[in-house]
Amino acid sequence: MKKIWSMKQKVAQEEAANVGPKKKRVTAAQLRVQKDLAELSLGSTMKTHFADPDDILNFKLTIDPDEGMYKGGRFEFDFKINQNFPHDPPKVKCTQKIYHPNIDLEGNVCLNILREDWKPVLNLNAAVVGLQANRSITEANIGMQFLFLEPNASDPLNKEAAEDLKGNREGFKRNVRVSLGGGTVRGQSFDRVLK
Repeated sequence: MKKIWSMKQKVAQEEAANVGPKKKRVTAAQLRVQKDLAELSLGSTMKTHFADPDDILNFKLTIDPDEGMYKGGRFEFDFKINQNFPHDPPKVKCTQKIYHPNIDLEGNVCLNILREDWKPVLNLNAAVVGLQANRSITEANIGMQFLFLEPNASDPLNKEAAEDLKGNREGFKRNVRVSLGGGTVRGQSFDRVLK
């Protein structure tokens, strides 16, 4: 019995001598996100930012559209990825209040690929850039980048913006411009997002 006790003490002393930062266990979600981030093809209009470089499951994506109605704006999205990724899609939220049919006033994003059309075979690139090789996914191919090129009035979160887009495209464009500058549209004040 004494021998077992002394062996336990020896092991404890050896472990204490090798004191140092213990390596955290890498999860399957972290491995997949790391792979997806390495394969991410961001154009010149998009950048990722990591508040904590050790936390790759939470990051920001900035989009600076260089064409379309939202040209000249800078939009920031929070990406939160849970430990069940890729079985669960990333949670994406716009950090600014903007006038957009597919983004509500709280920043929730309505994008099929982030909801019912998400599949574990899809990756972050599909969510961010959009054009996934699988052509059988129709509207799900529209990713974050295309959210600003072609807003979708048929699947809105902001119903007023969608009605404007459907009923009066030129009026919608004017409202977008006013909102980008931090103006008020339909009694609602928006964040200034012009660069």
